[in-house]
Amino acid sequence: MNHAANIKAANIVYEADERLMTDELIEKAESIIKTKKIGAFTVGDVGCALITDRENVYTGVCVDTSSGMGFCAEHTAIGAMITAGEYRIKSIVAVWKDEKGEVYILAPCGRCREFMYQTNKENLDTDVLLGRDKVVKLKDLLPYYDWFHKV
Repeated sequence: MNHAANIKAANIVYEADERLMTDELIEKAESIIKTKKIGAFTVGDVGCALITDRENVYTGVCVDTSSGMGFCAEHTAIGAMITAGEYRIKSIVAVWKDEKGEVYILAPCGRCREFMYQTNKENLDTDVLLGRDKVVKLKDLLPYYDWFHKV
């Protein structure tokens, strides 16, 4: 696959010539993991890659800090996407690499799910990779996104 690389918001953006396959998106997320211990906290041990409806790929890593000021890898990738003027996520994956180098796909936490939804309501149709052979829509992970009921 031929990608023209551009630097935007301190993240690499790949302009895809064709749709990225699941394995390629996972590999992009894994490739940016650079784990570092800072005191009692770890940064960069989770990587995220997302592809937009314009076929651009944005990446990000997690930052774990004290007092809840850290953020997930999905937030970093989404922030880079928004900085570039895009809002619609086609597919997204987050991966964690343990100290042995084993890679695991992570489901987005509730905060990340809500962040994707609030970024663009159309993101309810985003494909969330939960495994090489397991893909679900964001709306299936947020089944009550529009729920309210009069008491």
